[in-house]
Amino acid sequence: MKKLLAVISGVLIIGTTVYAGNPDRRGEAGAYELLMNGWSRSSGFWTMNTASIAGIESERLNVAGLARVKKTEVEAAYTLWMQGSGVGIAHAGIAQGFKETNTVALSIQALNLGSIERTTTQSPEGELGTYKPTFINIGVSYAKVFSNSIYGGITVRLINESLGNLNAFGFAIDAGLQYVTGPKDNIHFGVSLRNVGTPMKFKGDALSNQVQIVSSTTYQLTVDNKSNKFELPTQLNIGAAYDIWMGKKKEVQPKIFKQDFRLTVLANFASNAFGYDHYGVGMEFGWREMLMLRAAYQFEKGQFKEATRLNTYTGLAAGITVDVPLKKDGPRLGIDYSFRATQPFMGTHSIGLHFSL
Repeated sequence: MKKLLAVISGVLIIGTTVYAGNPDRRGEAGAYELLMNGWSRSSGFWTMNTASIAGIESERLNVAGLARVKKTEVEAAYTLWMQGSGVGIAHAGIAQGFKETNTVALSIQALNLGSIERTTTQSPEGELGTYKPTFINIGVSYAKVFSNSIYGGITVRLINESLGNLNAFGFAIDAGLQYVTGPKDNIHFGVSLRNVGTPMKFKGDALSNQVQIVSSTTYQLTVDNKSNKFELPTQLNIGAAYDIWMGKKKEVQPKIFKQDFRLTVLANFASNAFGYDHYGVGMEFGWREMLMLRAAYQFEKGQFKEATRLNTYTGLAAGITVDVPLKKDGPRLGIDYSFRATQPFMGTHSIGLHFSL
């Protein structure tokens, strides 16, 4: 419990700093790929299931949910980000439980931004070839079951951004807690703090210029230009969820009953240090945990009027999961899909495949 109290204290202390954020600072942060969720199940909730998320996808929202992985889970997903923009996101991860209450995970996110034509002030029309930006971050996570009701976890994430001959490196820490209660463990609360880390700064040969000095003799000097540092997009999430179980009760173990149908409703608040706060609600209907349909709506200040809307996303998200056992009480194989509405572009589409023991 002492370790748990230390984690809670750290989240609350840093969370106080997060609330000091101001919408006037919008656009001043960098590494926004850290807020781009390409996982195909949680994105159907608009990444708002802070309280109920479980499995490898937890590493992107609330790492405490990772503690629910008891054996092995592997997942991969690909996202067409704002279809028509030419941007794609690849996610992959593996989680392994050990000693009943501990879970570790390794995850990676890579952006596919396509090829960009090189231009200079001397050659603004291009014809100098192309380059491909590389944005990759790798997360190492640890989560633990502290009691029947409390889960906690932490992620350390390494960040690399490369633009031609420019590179920026940094690291971020995510931390999260989940609390489960109720007669059927059907009441969920969660809090997570994301992307707390070092400022980043671009460096490289592309910032060097050759300058000709003319005096009694003529010679050249290499002058290095300095780039400004930028902060990470820190975010605090607070969420709640409630499960409603329906259908005929089936006794699977002595005095332990199971029902076929589940309806989960959730709500979430996200405080962004460099932008407007987000609010949202969502719902998921599940049948025997093999077929799940979900929908969510997220909104921010000024979203309902085109003249004041600053976000390409219009707020609606939906998704579907088919997750079937390969044999009774054995490994499971599932496929997930989600859609997020945008204006303009043709929406964001995510599809993924997951396997669990």
